[in-house]
Amino acid sequence: MTLREEVAQLLQALIRLDTVNPPGNETRAAEVLRDYLARQGVASELLARTPDRANLVARLSGGDGPSLLLMAHTDTVLADPEEWARDPWSGDLVDGEVWGRGALDMKGHVAAAAVAFASLAREGVRPAGDLLLALTADEEVGEDLFGMSWLTVDHPDAVRADFAVNEGGGERCVLGDRVLYLCAVGEKATAPFRLRLHGRAGHASDPHAADNALLHAAPVLEALGRFGFEPTLIPEVEAFLEELLGEVPPVEAALERAGAVDPLAAQLLAPLLSATLSPTMIEASRKRNVIPGSCTITVDCRLLPGQTRGEVETLLRTGVPGEWDLEWIENECVGGTRSPIDTPLWRALDEWVGETEPGARLAPIICGGFTDSHYVRSALETTAYGFFPIRAMAPELVARLVHGADERIAVDDLELAVDLYRRLATTPLA
Repeated sequence: MTLREEVAQLLQALIRLDTVNPPGNETRAAEVLRDYLARQGVASELLARTPDRANLVARLSGGDGPSLLLMAHTDTVLADPEEWARDPWSGDLVDGEVWGRGALDMKGHVAAAAVAFASLAREGVRPAGDLLLALTADEEVGEDLFGMSWLTVDHPDAVRADFAVNEGGGERCVLGDRVLYLCAVGEKATAPFRLRLHGRAGHASDPHAADNALLHAAPVLEALGRFGFEPTLIPEVEAFLEELLGEVPPVEAALERAGAVDPLAAQLLAPLLSATLSPTMIEASRKRNVIPGSCTITVDCRLLPGQTRGEVETLLRTGVPGEWDLEWIENECVGGTRSPIDTPLWRALDEWVGETEPGARLAPIICGGFTDSHYVRSALETTAYGFFPIRAMAPELVARLVHGADERIAVDDLELAVDLYRRLATTPLA
């Protein structure tokens, strides 16, 4: 069996396991992966806070070089079969693509990492440094600490590494005359909050005798909709612009210059120039005939690495009208971590990109969303990048399929990822 066939078949088996989170039940996937590795002569361990939420970890001893962690999560988001052209848990192989929930996010990555790890072990290849594998639970929710967040606290030595490769990047983007493969070197922080507006409750038949708090929400929502933070160029965005334009323009011109090259470039850049606010939920009266005396607006807020909630609050106080109370939903910001760009792992990835597609370059990006890279960066000081090579699909299509209907991945890209991870494991990262 070729590595291409091996990774495709393993992914099909993983997709056919329902690990939608919640509830997760990731032990199903961990056991399949453990049995797969055992058939290749590779020992692994299941570590779990609760029996149904297991994480798989394994280690291949290597030389005296820096260690490398291949990490990925086995849980997925929900899928509505009514919206799909095929059963979301079919694992069907159609026209060179494996279909199913998690194909892109991120059971395809799980399969490629496992096959790269197993194939090196059975071939007797000694990595340049210790090679670690962590295929974990509970990334899609993460509130109850079953996955990487738990491992870094309760079993840090099982996942401690100098470098790590995770999700968050790898898309091939043709921007003007440049071919760039995006590599996620950091992520924005989540800082969600609620605004509580107050009025006076009453019977809906007599609105003049009450003060409808829901009506107070209109100017607040309007202000949040046009709310703007001062744009700034963080180092990672400057490096992206250098690759895209050959120079770093002033921040006021960055979006226009990027858009002139390709609209996709502007789309990638826009959320990385500042923090963002997105009102997503509103709650007031729960009965048709009761005028609400209070109204709560929930806002998804994402901060650039290095920004603080205090900066957001100061701007809210000056830019959002009316009287309201601010409540931060989480005790502290989650995410917002970054890794340096000038590292041996970056150079190894850039070299692989150039060899795989002559003329192509690696370009840094900051994830707008959250990944488990945050935990290994913050708890273990690991240099973590997000990179899974995707060149068979346009990045716009990938963005639509992740967490969406008809998710699928090209077997060509699965094979490509296996090649990459084998290469990284045998490259001295020093």
